[in-house]
Amino acid sequence: MDCRRRKMVRVLSSLSILHFIIFFFFFCVLVVAGEVVDDGSNIIVSTSSEISRLDFPPGFVFGAGTSAYQVEGATAEDGRKPSIWDTFTQQGKTFDKGTGDIASDQYHKYKDDVKLMHKMGLDAYRFSISWSRLIPDGHGAVNPKGLNYYHNLINELVSYGIEPHVTLSHFDIPQALQDEYEGFLSPKFIEDFTAYVDVCFKEYGGRVKSWMTFNEPNIQTVGGYDIAAVHLYKTKYQEKQKGQIGITLLGFWFEPFTNSPQDIAASKRMLDFHLGWFLGPLVYGRYPAIMRKIVGSRLPKFTENESKQLMGSYDFIGLNHYIGVYVEDLPRTSDKFGSDYVRDVSFKPACK
Repeated sequence: MDCRRRKMVRVLSSLSILHFIIFFFFFCVLVVAGEVVDDGSNIIVSTSSEISRLDFPPGFVFGAGTSAYQVEGATAEDGRKPSIWDTFTQQGKTFDKGTGDIASDQYHKYKDDVKLMHKMGLDAYRFSISWSRLIPDGHGAVNPKGLNYYHNLINELVSYGIEPHVTLSHFDIPQALQDEYEGFLSPKFIEDFTAYVDVCFKEYGGRVKSWMTFNEPNIQTVGGYDIAAVHLYKTKYQEKQKGQIGITLLGFWFEPFTNSPQDIAASKRMLDFHLGWFLGPLVYGRYPAIMRKIVGSRLPKFTENESKQLMGSYDFIGLNHYIGVYVEDLPRTSDKFGSDYVRDVSFKPACK
């Protein structure tokens, strides 16, 4: 069965007040023939491409993105202590039992990596900071070697005219905090996270002008942690450093499998439960109406003050977009098995 998975970027006209920054995370031009050559200009180009930079509007940012655990390696070097990802992968839970112990070895090869980015013609590089490398115990002393690594990486990027975009949390926290109070599950996390990002803003904010608090919180729910970090940056650093702060969401697109009213409603419902779940509070200070209707009293309610804090608490919103999905309506026939996110949204993926 041939499942059509269409890659698309949709501008949500109903949310035209948003300033979307779209990153293509792997290679920012679609290469058809797959042949990459150096034409002598020190810019890597493709000999066969369906699209080019000229097809994009002026100011469109072409970049690449990574996360610390995916690329840095050196997990036990220069004062870094374990993160929750070290613990998880060492238990053999990954598909191929791989770990990030070496990864792409960017910790040692960042200069070579930045040269390659320059040859590719990238405008920006989005990376995350390893909290476990910067503040190994989650709170307390800052690791000077970890601090210097990110200074060096940022300086290298700037020297090649590549704009650094920094994610403060990419599914990765010190294992010490997980052991101490179960990490994200504890309100204590907010204080430690705020102290950690304070170090980042203070040390790197002079050169980093685009900050992302969390990567894809609609995959990893982060509650109120975002508000504390945004408030800190806007009140303490933004006026002087002239930067911007936002959040990055996972943004699948959902198309109705048929033109039936039921499937059309299911696609809209899925978009609200997937993306509106986080965009609604950020833009309007409340969850989407369909979520409030279906979930009812099980959906947390914001106080008036919380709504005011959330609404407009961003300078930009990033979307990680990978695929589009066909969806069918899945009628909810019984509540005997209880309620959860999947049953509330009442859909199933479909193929053509």
